[in-house]
Amino acid sequence: MHVVIYGAGAIGGVIGAHLFSSGTPTTLIARGRHLEAIRTNGLVLDTAQGREALQIDTAATASEIDWTDESVVFLCVKSQQTAAALEDLRFHAPPMTPIVSAQNGVANEPAILRLFPNVYSLCVVLPALHLDPGVVIQLSDGTPGLLDIGRYPTGFDDTAETIAARLRAASFPSKVRGNITAWKYRKLITNLVNGVDATYRNDGPAHHELVRRARSEGEAVLDAADIEVITEESDIARRADFIKRRDTGDNSYGSSTWQSVERGAGSVEVDYLAGEIVLLGRLNGVPTPVNELVQAETVRLVRDGLPAASLDAQEALARVGVTPPTAE
Repeated sequence: MHVVIYGAGAIGGVIGAHLFSSGTPTTLIARGRHLEAIRTNGLVLDTAQGREALQIDTAATASEIDWTDESVVFLCVKSQQTAAALEDLRFHAPPMTPIVSAQNGVANEPAILRLFPNVYSLCVVLPALHLDPGVVIQLSDGTPGLLDIGRYPTGFDDTAETIAARLRAASFPSKVRGNITAWKYRKLITNLVNGVDATYRNDGPAHHELVRRARSEGEAVLDAADIEVITEESDIARRADFIKRRDTGDNSYGSSTWQSVERGAGSVEVDYLAGEIVLLGRLNGVPTPVNELVQAETVRLVRDGLPAASLDAQEALARVGVTPPTAE
């Protein structure tokens, strides 16, 4: 198996680094200053055990890949970048190439399936950071993350089993699941913290209440839409004893959306997180005022070039008619 990591940021970089180190032929697709830094100094993987520069083959586009029948793509770009990545892949990757969506949200897999028949969904639980060119930081001490996989929209096959085996050899606990989409919807609910984390100061009670209400709206929308989602208890049980975060300072708990704002990336994937709940709410007649506000204000934050986590959470609650809680 030859793995092509399309998008070598925090998630793709850590996955690619461990696959490469475990002996799986791996090629990274990166861009800009990150690409230049990797080509010059290697991909630097920062873990609790130290830093290591890995000399991994790196490309700027899919046109530079030596594609074979053994190639598998891990699509690791943000959701708002999926369309451009797929346009690149459709012109250069063999049409039967398995495409694994290692992304947040639930909108990527249908987009991939429109162009490629062999689509797999990866439920990614992998705390990581990418703030500096050429460097990815693994935030979980020991096990780098959980990467369960299934064929999209349901089922599994030999390819899923082979990919899972490669991931396990690379230190990622990986189970093959026939209902992987139900796990991705639970991850979507979890990821509703991202917009809040990226946009509002963490003042304690008000910030936590925004997250709680955003997730409560998400649960209500999925219930109204009759979408299968695994329980929170099942998700917690799956993560138990695997993910142990290391402390790297103030950045240790920054979400992927916060990282995008902090890097000045110019776009964020909030339309596919909070925005997914807003869409489902509108389709099913369920109000989603908190997610609507978080979506709009996160986009405004990026558009106006404001610092990450610079808006007031108490003011946000007041705007949706909630009396802000106070610390005891």
